[in-house]
Amino acid sequence: MTLSITVRVAQDLAELSHQAALLFAERCRGAVEARGRYLVALSGGSTPRQLYTLLAQPPFVQQIEWGKVHFFWGDERCVPPDHPESNYRMVAESLLAHVPVPQENVHRAPVEAGDPEAVAAAYEEALRRFFLLGPGGLPRFDLVLLGMGADGHTASLFPGSPALEETSRLVVAAYTEALGSHRVTFTLPLINHARTAAFLVAGVDKRESLSAVLGGESRLPAGRVRPANGEVYWFVDRAARG
Repeated sequence: MTLSITVRVAQDLAELSHQAALLFAERCRGAVEARGRYLVALSGGSTPRQLYTLLAQPPFVQQIEWGKVHFFWGDERCVPPDHPESNYRMVAESLLAHVPVPQENVHRAPVEAGDPEAVAAAYEEALRRFFLLGPGGLPRFDLVLLGMGADGHTASLFPGSPALEETSRLVVAAYTEALGSHRVTFTLPLINHARTAAFLVAGVDKRESLSAVLGGESRLPAGRVRPANGEVYWFVDRAARG
């Protein structure tokens, strides 16, 4: 299987979220049938909230075998899980509180582990245990949900960040000076080992970076998401696509 790229342009965020929900449910059915479980890495930020809300409502809530879904987070702010800026909290409020997901299937970043480096190391160790990884092994997620900032960043991989050049770690600490924020983030080797990566991009402020990435610009972080044996979906609204 070689890289497959699909771009779907929606009228607005509501239609974009519905299209992404269809993919989420479809990939769930395929993963459960093939491997008995569905392994998903979630995105934070404002854009995917509507997707998570949709998944917790009919018809999608009945289409997903929640007991076989395992949730991880592609990046997280180093704040307590009940903090307003926590990606975990956003997902918990919009999705997890409304669906029958076993608590042991929810694998949030262990932000209580200490400083950002300690959190990153603890989350990486949790991934290695869950996926039974040997030295050099990479997790194989069924779906990695991603966003993209106006600057072309994705997860917490920002332009110019040393994290972009990481080749062996699964999770690293990242400090974003522009936002004054400490975060942990999946690295490109991990993301690029996914079966499916799906971007949700909305808003006119994303137009320039989106055009560059879809045009083949690989210097922007989002343009470096290219699973070697997988597929990439871009769910974008008309404001972003232009």
